[in-house]
Amino acid sequence: MDTVRPPAVAGAFYPGEASVLRHDVTALLGQARPEAEARTATPKALIVPHAGYVYSGAIAAQAYARLAPLRTSIRRVILLGPVHRVPVRGLALPGVAAFDTPLGRIAIDQEAVAIIAHLPQVVVSRAAHAQEHSLEVQLPFLQVVLVDFKLVPLAVGDATPAQVAEVLEALWGGPETLIVISSDLSHFLPYDSAQALDQGTVQNMMQLNSSITHHQACGAAPVNGLLQAARQHHLQPELLGLCNSGDTAGDKSRVVGYAALAFRPEPGNVQVAH
Repeated sequence: MDTVRPPAVAGAFYPGEASVLRHDVTALLGQARPEAEARTATPKALIVPHAGYVYSGAIAAQAYARLAPLRTSIRRVILLGPVHRVPVRGLALPGVAAFDTPLGRIAIDQEAVAIIAHLPQVVVSRAAHAQEHSLEVQLPFLQVVLVDFKLVPLAVGDATPAQVAEVLEALWGGPETLIVISSDLSHFLPYDSAQALDQGTVQNMMQLNSSITHHQACGAAPVNGLLQAARQHHLQPELLGLCNSGDTAGDKSRVVGYAALAFRPEPGNVQVAH
């Protein structure tokens, strides 16, 4: 396996030039860091949005800034996001050796891939990953925040919460493993309607209610899987930020909702690999 997935949305969802991209991501993290540093617990899992950085980058940064204390300790990132272009039944691996971004190359964690490859809901689809932005837009944040990590990218299509949770359980690991779920919230509603719906959706997430619908969140399938796993592992959710495109760079007549949440172990519940 010597193939590499090149960036598909560099220059569109985020800057395509490495120096500009690093500057912009660093600035977003810097703006988020004072609030992040006021929070003491470090996360096991994050839910972050995946729109263009001008729309949702500041909210995503609220989550990624929380990783600063884990900069050298996180070595594996399990990244799940919904498919937008190519339908998939289950969770699709990309079938490549690495992902490229303008900031460099990220190796796929082949050891982790081998752990889940036998599961019936895990498939391989290069097509599903080729143009998919929901995973790609997270990578520059991870590359700036973390020192050295390998990636397990999964494009999630038609999958039950239990199927997603089974994959997460197999890869759960200890504090060296971070789970990132990429999802926006409501799509193309008027501002006030979106606010009401998104607040209800976030409340369900905070209650670890794994029955989020695709109307509530485009990444409902991976989100629900994480929420089920979070219940099993007694993770505590924390809302870091909530807004929509009408608050950032968009028209208030048709907005997209964005939230950032962190999930951390209960105090005294130390993560151990298993």
